[in-house]
Amino acid sequence: MTAEPTALTLLAAADELLAATRSTRVERRDNTQLEALALAVSANLPVLLWGEPGIGKSSALQQLADRLEVPMETVIASIHEPSDFAGLPVVGDDPATQGVPMAPPDWAVRLAKRGYGLVFFDELSSAPPAVQAALLRVVLERRVGSLELPPAVRVVAAANPPSSAADGWHLSPPLANRFVHLHWTHDPAVVARGLAGTWPTADIPRVDPRKSASALARARGTLSGFLTARPGLAHHLPADAEARGGAWPSPRTWEMALRLLTFGMASDATRPALSTALIGAIGDGAGLELVNYLDELDLPDPNRVLANPDAFQLPTRGDRQLAFLTAIVSAVQSNTTRERWEAGWTVLGKAVEAGVPDVAARAAADLAAMRQPAWPVPATIDAFIDILSLSGALR
Repeated sequence: MTAEPTALTLLAAADELLAATRSTRVERRDNTQLEALALAVSANLPVLLWGEPGIGKSSALQQLADRLEVPMETVIASIHEPSDFAGLPVVGDDPATQGVPMAPPDWAVRLAKRGYGLVFFDELSSAPPAVQAALLRVVLERRVGSLELPPAVRVVAAANPPSSAADGWHLSPPLANRFVHLHWTHDPAVVARGLAGTWPTADIPRVDPRKSASALARARGTLSGFLTARPGLAHHLPADAEARGGAWPSPRTWEMALRLLTFGMASDATRPALSTALIGAIGDGAGLELVNYLDELDLPDPNRVLANPDAFQLPTRGDRQLAFLTAIVSAVQSNTTRERWEAGWTVLGKAVEAGVPDVAARAAADLAAMRQPAWPVPATIDAFIDILSLSGALR
């Protein structure tokens, strides 16, 4: 007579079947939004994933954490109190002299002990304004109570549009302006293939240290040239509440764009991924203008030009001239030697020969400020003598 299976035996069989449903494999597939997420995370910028419920925002982030081999702490923002992020006061033996420290929550302590990882704030748009206000310090200063999160901890959040969020709120402009906003979508073909047992994975951009110095110089020149031509885009707070809760240009988000552009130029990131990340930082209008500007700009490597300045031909367009000369100054500043400094003046001499010394005037002032007392004054400086005297650079 066969014995009836016990409840534990039945559950063990059920668990085995459940494990089989979770067993899948991955295949490499181009995924712009996942690559843009990886680029922003690599640049250590806070990222906010916008998308309807159930489309895979959390699973995409878990996949990224697995690829990076870092732990992930998930915090459901909508079910927490402001004190969970600002810290709970703990009275010590002598608060009058020692003060009252703010105790951090357990997830922050675990990340601090590890020294690296991802913290994922889910359901951000369902968090009331008081909780969003408490999160400001976590996102901007990376402090939770009295605890400072290590530099290697990345911050990512997810939100549903207020129309589909439970008790949804628009994000406050100060909080929204601290994120790179990525709009998450799903591909029905990917879902169908995933349910058949194969889910996609995308390459993570890899930074090439050999490109880093030139990338920063080119990025500085590009954004300086762009905002000189379009000063109205330096700061633009949208008029309606919904737009203010998304990406929009401000000095803070332009700094984020500088970091994204630097990482994009220093890595093997694709242009669509970089464009998506830039638009997510500064908004659709400014972002699309910047992307078009990048497509037309195509700045040469400033370090290569400094190695052989006599062979360089100055661009004919004024915006390209300004962007490139700014990049030259930034490159010299990153590694200031007499040879590179003198090569910078040779490049500025090209602007004088081209009849546009006014374009190079600001670069000349910056370059003159780097001069060491023992370095001789280059002949090219004569063309800028008046403006440099007014700026005090020749004192």
